[in-house]
Amino acid sequence: MNNNPVDIKSKVIFVTGAFGLIGKQIRKAFLQQEAKVVLADVNSSLIPALEEELNKTFNTENYLILITDITSELSVANSVAATVEKFGSLDVLINNAAIDAKFDKENIGGVNQSRFENYPIELLRRSVEVNLTGTVIMTQAACKQMLLQGSGNIINVASTYSVVAPNQNLYDFGEGIANFKPVDYIASKSFIPNFTRYIATFYSTNNIRCNAIVPHGVLNNHPEPFLQNFSKMSPLGRMCNREELEGPFIFLASEASSYMTGSVLMVDGGWTAW
Repeated sequence: MNNNPVDIKSKVIFVTGAFGLIGKQIRKAFLQQEAKVVLADVNSSLIPALEEELNKTFNTENYLILITDITSELSVANSVAATVEKFGSLDVLINNAAIDAKFDKENIGGVNQSRFENYPIELLRRSVEVNLTGTVIMTQAACKQMLLQGSGNIINVASTYSVVAPNQNLYDFGEGIANFKPVDYIASKSFIPNFTRYIATFYSTNNIRCNAIVPHGVLNNHPEPFLQNFSKMSPLGRMCNREELEGPFIFLASEASSYMTGSVLMVDGGWTAW
């Protein structure tokens, strides 16, 4: 019996959206736990700085950086093939890549402020293509490899807004400017919990597990009015520190969660509890 079931040493973990906020945190945590990590993202401009950062701390034999467009079947297939060529397997897939309207200081200016009745349909289509279709494409490719191996583990990244509706009061900063969490994210992320159950039950006899994590409100230089609103609405009274995501991801990636499949793990500070 494994006396350290939370051990992920030498597991090959493929992270999509690896250059983003959550991706950065969990890729570091996995590498610190001596996993083999594939950092997959579509943003090639960040690679030089990323390589410089990683080379200071980690052996290049333990990670692989891949430009991966999850909406392209060819790009995804090539990335899975490159993963197997370097590491010999693909043990864990983290479906983390997504388009999301963020309200931190760096990104709030890019949020479309249209009310639902005027929200641009092309933005909805774009989010569905990435958040929904891209997740399916990536999972299909991973499952093909996992079936060949005889095992696999998939962790989908959902959202509280795939479980409950957004409280639009969170985005009212009292400045006379309307802000809304747009429908594209809610529509495209709401499929994740049931997609997780679908994959979990579909491959239950193939030694492939699938679970989802539901993070919410990861602190990232948010403006003070947003922080004040959030603290009033969250049972824990604060946003999530990004380090607090490491444990849940490592747990689901490890054999400590071996009897879990089809589960949706809430890491939301109690947001969905009331």
